[in-house]
Amino acid sequence: MRKRTKRLLIGVPLAALLAVWGSLYIPFPRSRLNPAPVLSLRLADRHGLLLREVLSDEGGRCRWINLDEVSPLLLKATLASEDRAFFSHSGIDPLAILRALFQNLRSRHTVSGASTITQQLVRNLIGGRRTFLRKVVEAWLAVRLEHTLSKEEILIQYLNRIPYGHQTFGIEAAARLYFDKPAEHLSLAESAFLAGLPRSPTMLSPYRKMGPALRRQGDILRAMGRLRFISQPELERALAEKLVIVPAEEKFKAPHFGEMVLSQIPPAARRRLSEVRTTLDFALQAKVQKLVVNHLKQLAKKGLTNASVVVLDNDRDEVLCLVGSRDFFDTDHQGQVNGALALRQPGSALKPFTYALALERGYSASSLIDDSPAGFSTASGAYHPRNYDNTYHGQVRMRVALACSYNVPAVSVLSSLGTDMLFRRLKALGFDSLKMDAGYYGLGLTLGNGEVSLLELVRAYAALARGGLFRRERIFLGKPEGPRREAKVFSPQVAFLITDILSDSDARIPSFGYLSPLNLPFPAAAKTGTSKDYRDNWTVGYTPRHTVGVWVGNFDGRPMQGVSGVTGCGPLFHDIMLLLEAQGPAADFSQPPGLVRKEICPLSGLIPTDLCPGRMEEVYLSGTEPKKYCPLRHEFSLRAAALPSEERPSPAFGPPLSFRVLYPQEGDIFKLDPVLRPNYQSVRFRAGVPADMGITAVEWWVNGRKIGSSGFPYTFPWTLSPGAWTIKITARAGEKKLESPAVKIQVLS
Repeated sequence: MRKRTKRLLIGVPLAALLAVWGSLYIPFPRSRLNPAPVLSLRLADRHGLLLREVLSDEGGRCRWINLDEVSPLLLKATLASEDRAFFSHSGIDPLAILRALFQNLRSRHTVSGASTITQQLVRNLIGGRRTFLRKVVEAWLAVRLEHTLSKEEILIQYLNRIPYGHQTFGIEAAARLYFDKPAEHLSLAESAFLAGLPRSPTMLSPYRKMGPALRRQGDILRAMGRLRFISQPELERALAEKLVIVPAEEKFKAPHFGEMVLSQIPPAARRRLSEVRTTLDFALQAKVQKLVVNHLKQLAKKGLTNASVVVLDNDRDEVLCLVGSRDFFDTDHQGQVNGALALRQPGSALKPFTYALALERGYSASSLIDDSPAGFSTASGAYHPRNYDNTYHGQVRMRVALACSYNVPAVSVLSSLGTDMLFRRLKALGFDSLKMDAGYYGLGLTLGNGEVSLLELVRAYAALARGGLFRRERIFLGKPEGPRREAKVFSPQVAFLITDILSDSDARIPSFGYLSPLNLPFPAAAKTGTSKDYRDNWTVGYTPRHTVGVWVGNFDGRPMQGVSGVTGCGPLFHDIMLLLEAQGPAADFSQPPGLVRKEICPLSGLIPTDLCPGRMEEVYLSGTEPKKYCPLRHEFSLRAAALPSEERPSPAFGPPLSFRVLYPQEGDIFKLDPVLRPNYQSVRFRAGVPADMGITAVEWWVNGRKIGSSGFPYTFPWTLSPGAWTIKITARAGEKKLESPAVKIQVLS
């Protein structure tokens, strides 16, 4: 204590000497006033919501603000607490030193300091151990600083740099940490509370113990009253106000997305930025994250532990949602792995690009492709692809081959085109992860033997959604990421044809059934993929507005138990699509010019005759539509015409079509979704009508009441409603009235 008293006795005349010395103009080095080292970087979503705050070079959070962004009450509280003579002294306050000396001598221990706000700022700027010599240097530098900056500028520096505890520097960071509000909105009680923290941020932390901080707040409020900074009623109201401290929690939202954003900001740029606004919509992100967690709970017994999701806005190329894993903090299942960027085999998800190339080179959606056991010659030997269902389907139209994801036709088509062609187009679509040459992957490239990321798949499918235009995704909002380069990778006509196939629920029925999760109550294209040994499941698809990619699997590579792309990812993809389109009326894919629609035989893909088993409409690039008539039924009729009717064989492609309801089928049971809007919950009836009957329209009857009529292709939409229903069709064939057998179904609520 005697040592401290002696130093203070020396300090009083020394302070006066420094004040005189400071009258000589010696500027403070402005390089030390650069805010960059203390500024933290805030990552925000598209609406300004804080996702993450990256600590500054000094290991804290700081958001630099001006004096007009600080509550005047906070300024008064700070002056009352730290330096009531701030606007009258020249950097040091000899009277404050004498007052501190008197108080400390009377109490026989240190109860009061004598450092001005300017001295405290200097201490913050230069750091170092607190020694007597250091204090002398601080005083000298404080006088120099007063000659360099105005009082207002010193206050700005002080209020933005001073520590308030828990890695917060500056009043704005403190206000948001403790009260979750900007500094300009602080009340009198809150202002006095925060003004007291810099004296001892650790001991006065409200997260440690509230009592000492409240006592310090009361002392400051009463000091403000004595100094007439506030009135007596204001003092009483502030002392009575109950403070609500925001619980201490780590603001770390969308962690995988945040890490990806930071990886694209150079370290030098980070020091110049205080906030980065991203394209992420965190409200959507939070909902999708919940869907992921709930979906994985349902599939836990299948050995499935993780999932990733990417949602892209097609028009603006913006990443709206990126879920990297089930839980970033789950160490048991490697939650910190970003599944959206991890490289894995995409399975059948690459097939659409093979068929798009085929359309460019003369194929059509009705081209017949042989799905039979086959071997293909490759550099490494014969290649024998097998279908996912381990069966073969004979001659199939290209539409069915893609919609049902048959492997053999895809390899056959790529064999005729050449692997180099697909490889180059995939690189043009942004598959940067395909590092080897085309020969390395071989024909298996169309079946997904090359490792790619979910983000790359979404990037490529978005090009189909835009009509063949490829653009890189954006993750920064309001900040140009360089020139927006655009490339035409497919013609609008080819892109539309692929979209039309991928959104054709009827074409995928042979593989996925009537009630596939890929079927949505609005136009949506979708494709699944399953890698070898069920290690990875994918579903990627799009509407005109959004492209969505979903991956499920295990980060350690363990295979799942018989989970395919449609069962593993499909339901989650379905729910996310419903969530996105619930925001407004769904749009339809617009058909570009240069396409024609033509009736064909569903078996041969050629112009139908009266003997064909049915008719369907197909879309063609203008000039590629079929010119020949279907010969299949003609051959059958000539072979069988001489035989008695009971001995005539069935046609090669199945039994003759009868007049009946094809869908729904007898005994089908439907269940209403309690969440989905009622007008989205409908089915499309479908009738079978022999082509040789001359029927132009059928009438639909439900429970004895006519609900409407439809012409070719004899389908009719019906909104589901709880109850038991009997469905039939009627029609006129010349003078004859036809009535189909009744089909009974049930709809559960």
